[in-house]
Amino acid sequence: MIGRGDSDPSGREDGISEGKRLIRAGHDRGVSLAERLSWRFHRLSWRTPFQSFRLRGRYPLKLLAVPKDPVAGDKAAGEAILQGHFAHRGGTIAVDTAEFSDPRLPGDFSDYLQSFEWLRDLAAAATRERAAKVAEKGLQKWLATYAHSPSERAWRADLWGRRILFWAAYAPYILSSRDAEYRAVVLKTLVRGAQHLDRIADKAPPGLVRITAWAGIITVALVVQGSSAGLSKGEAGLLRALTSGLHDDGGLVSRSPAEQLALVELLSQLRAVYYAGDHDMPELLADALEAAVSALLGVTLGDEALSSWQSGNRMSRRRVAAAVEGSGVRARPLGQSRGWGYQRLEAKQTIVIFDAAPPPPGRSFSGACASTLAFELCEGPNRLVVNCGGVGPATGALPAELLAALRTTAAHSTLTLGDRNSTAIHEDGTLGKGVTQVEISRDESNGVIAVEASHDGYVRRFGLVHQRTLILSPDGKELSGEDNLRQEGRKRRGEEIPFAVRFHLAPAVEAATTADGQGALLRIRGATVWQFRCRGGRLAIEDSIWIDGDAKAHASLQLVISGDMRPEGTSIAWTLKRA
Repeated sequence: MIGRGDSDPSGREDGISEGKRLIRAGHDRGVSLAERLSWRFHRLSWRTPFQSFRLRGRYPLKLLAVPKDPVAGDKAAGEAILQGHFAHRGGTIAVDTAEFSDPRLPGDFSDYLQSFEWLRDLAAAATRERAAKVAEKGLQKWLATYAHSPSERAWRADLWGRRILFWAAYAPYILSSRDAEYRAVVLKTLVRGAQHLDRIADKAPPGLVRITAWAGIITVALVVQGSSAGLSKGEAGLLRALTSGLHDDGGLVSRSPAEQLALVELLSQLRAVYYAGDHDMPELLADALEAAVSALLGVTLGDEALSSWQSGNRMSRRRVAAAVEGSGVRARPLGQSRGWGYQRLEAKQTIVIFDAAPPPPGRSFSGACASTLAFELCEGPNRLVVNCGGVGPATGALPAELLAALRTTAAHSTLTLGDRNSTAIHEDGTLGKGVTQVEISRDESNGVIAVEASHDGYVRRFGLVHQRTLILSPDGKELSGEDNLRQEGRKRRGEEIPFAVRFHLAPAVEAATTADGQGALLRIRGATVWQFRCRGGRLAIEDSIWIDGDAKAHASLQLVISGDMRPEGTSIAWTLKRA
């Protein structure tokens, strides 16, 4: 995805100059067949004797330093481990019977165990002496299964990168044993993991996975005595990964807030590694962390949790706060992003997050959504207009059919035309033709924030451009919007095309239509009342669904303005005003 436009006359790095700016989707069509075959062959080679030959060498017997994990763990999850159960996103498994290789484990639960992220939670709930027995027992079980048997489930690039960071940070918990042979095996396996990453890091998918892999290599180079991993090589690799995986504004190319949160945690951990290793973190990495925090804050709402984009949900408010605090970065929320693509409109207690960019390229993210020109709205901690959301990393939490539906345009608060997605979603989950460019302009005069954006997702099929304008008043009490469909390219035939403009409501919002059928009263339980008015279509209240931070579905409502597209074009105007 490439952002193009004039420089901001105000000198602000995230500014959008007067006039229109163009955001184009890249020409990425996903991973090629040759690349997939090459990667499969590469993974199969892990199981051969050649893998052991590649990972041979002398191994160290001690760490040079123990970095402090700057991100606070979940104390409740840690207490559950002490009581005998791993608990993660609503699921539990007994510690004594947990098997890292269990194929029945949901993917995200398996990753939680395999990455050893649970050490962070365990440390939040217990002293080292109390937690060490549990930690060492878990690590011994992992070593027995995977130390000499590389597999995709355990030796994936991002898992090894995260595992190295957690093993290094919680070394006092996993290396308190007096068993010299056990300690030697742990450190030998740690370095074998780094050598494995050194071979596969640049072959990993671009974005968070590749960045995580190189972070693991740098960690071993800085804190393990006698490691063959070179710091300069690791830093050069990480720089390449950041260049290909991040937009200039600090947002990941996946455009996923959930992944952005993980990125902030990762870079914060890496900074702690540099400090522990008595090295200065390169300025480019420090800048990347600061920009990543700003981009993350830019997609938070008034409840300090994430807005729901790219198959993600609000996540845990506690986790977002812990990540930002752990970063040590004091940054303002990114309001006018380039490649990251999210426009933030904020006045008093009202916040609007507006998706003003094409979907991410398939190469960088498998859960991309057709959400262009959708928005979310909150007043203080109360969410009003939302997107349906998704399960984030918890891919097995909901049925596959529902997961596919949550990626559609209709699952987002925007306009659909002809009951089609603005960007096609194929049966195999990949994205097809649709939005290739978004034209956007933004003006902030006299305290009024006005953003106008248009996309070409319906031009190829219908010869129509969708343009949406959002205007937020200085006091935050009124959001005015207009959706326009105008002709572009080939002329349309005379048939009517149905449209629908959807406003999905948070579960706490009660809705009732007004007597004239052109408005609705929206009451947030225990809070304020908002008035909705529209013209240009028929208004109805329909059922909807919303996915919470634990990847659980909740029944909700949606306002739907529907009608038929006129040959000369259609304009649908609407207003949300606090009563």
